[in-house]
Amino acid sequence: MALYKEQSLKIYNSLTGKKEDFIPLLEGHIGMYVCGPTVYSNVHLGNVRTFMSFDMIFRYLKHLGYKVRYVRNITDAGHLTDDGDQGEDKIAKKARLEKIEPMEVVQQYTVDFHNILNAFNFLPPSIEPTATGHIIEQIEIIKKIIDNGYAYEKNGSVYFDVVTFNKDHEYGKLSGRKLEDMIANTRALNAQDEKENPQDFALWKKAGPEHIMRWPSPWGDGFPGWHLECTAMSTKYLGEQFDIHGGGMDLKFPHHECEIAQNEAAMGTVPVRYWMHANMLTLNGQKMAKSTGNSINPGEIFTGDSPHLTKGFAPSAARFFVLQANYRSILDFSNDALIASEKGFNRLMESLKILKSLSTDASSSMDVAAWRQSCYDAMNDDFNSPILIAQLFEAVKQIHLIKDGKATITADDLKLLTKTMNDFVFDVLGLEDGDAFAKADDTKLNGAVELLIKLRKEARENKDFATSDKIRDELLALGIQLKDGREGTTFTVN
Repeated sequence: MALYKEQSLKIYNSLTGKKEDFIPLLEGHIGMYVCGPTVYSNVHLGNVRTFMSFDMIFRYLKHLGYKVRYVRNITDAGHLTDDGDQGEDKIAKKARLEKIEPMEVVQQYTVDFHNILNAFNFLPPSIEPTATGHIIEQIEIIKKIIDNGYAYEKNGSVYFDVVTFNKDHEYGKLSGRKLEDMIANTRALNAQDEKENPQDFALWKKAGPEHIMRWPSPWGDGFPGWHLECTAMSTKYLGEQFDIHGGGMDLKFPHHECEIAQNEAAMGTVPVRYWMHANMLTLNGQKMAKSTGNSINPGEIFTGDSPHLTKGFAPSAARFFVLQANYRSILDFSNDALIASEKGFNRLMESLKILKSLSTDASSSMDVAAWRQSCYDAMNDDFNSPILIAQLFEAVKQIHLIKDGKATITADDLKLLTKTMNDFVFDVLGLEDGDAFAKADDTKLNGAVELLIKLRKEARENKDFATSDKIRDELLALGIQLKDGREGTTFTVN
């Protein structure tokens, strides 16, 4: 029997503002869509946090035995510089600055995106569609919206009529905003604006002569609005209604709000059962921003090549840090927090190795079955990974007590404990043993220390004992002790 039949999962639904029993549209099957990156620059660490949260969710749903179709798009066109209806496509802007083709920009940063996610041990989505690959579908949806009376064409551009839509539907229900309030707090349109109302948003924009990325349409050459691509791709691969739509908290308004409006206007259906939003990531207590220098590239975490870090960290140690916070909580990223998390991660990995050599007894002092259910209870409560991790460390305590002869476990319970730990640590949380990264670090450390030993030897041969002693004392202060012997100088790391 599939695990989902014996576990009761609750998900916090952003649409209703409460946790709800999760009941998929089709038993045993789940359709999940997550807004992917706009590939005009290196993937932002905050975006990585969002994608990591949904990777964990994807993993847990699969672990429960669901057949999951996970769609995560690549935005390679149609994303304007101000996320509104003005300016130019961010990818086109980058291409113009670097004097390369837009698709060169897309390729470069899509590769970077995949490399970073692979390093963090993400599972690939079931489908990864691109906006430019679905222009026809987007045009067809615009036609439906126009035919249903919720959009209008002006000078080769098409705009969604929010005011007309709101007469029959509720615009703002996801973000909790009222259209009347939005209108009252918006500046009046000037003579150059094509929109009939300030809240209207572009479904299709006419391309000026300078615009590089452009496609033919019934309204002339142009490009799709930002919000339209997700409506087109989610419904194409998951149907007019599907189970879960996820993304960052910053996408709730206007992006996801506009998605709902587009779906209802084109198809007359509420598209998504459960809306999920991951919260933001801060750095040293402040919002991340390249302009202030308070930012870090995900790849810099592995190398330590950042003014915000004192060393590099294994990808799984960083992943472990991220998952120690609930996906709906703000997470503050710092060097000290990573170091503390790394210690916990190493202790967890050490305990998994100890598990393999534990002795068994006739009885167990630990109720393994009850502990196992507590792990599921944590994840069933809106994917509460920090509570799950706390439960895993309850098992870590017991593992060390059994090793020290202060607790006992039967062979059957040891088998269940081992399977449950492996299931949640590796399959659900997606962690990997850090030995490979540690060995790479050890190779670098050994090379650096051997070089210093050689320099110290040369100093002693030149009777430069001050330099020789300084090398020895400085290394000792760092926890590296040199030992002189007949065979030469060796070292230990304390």
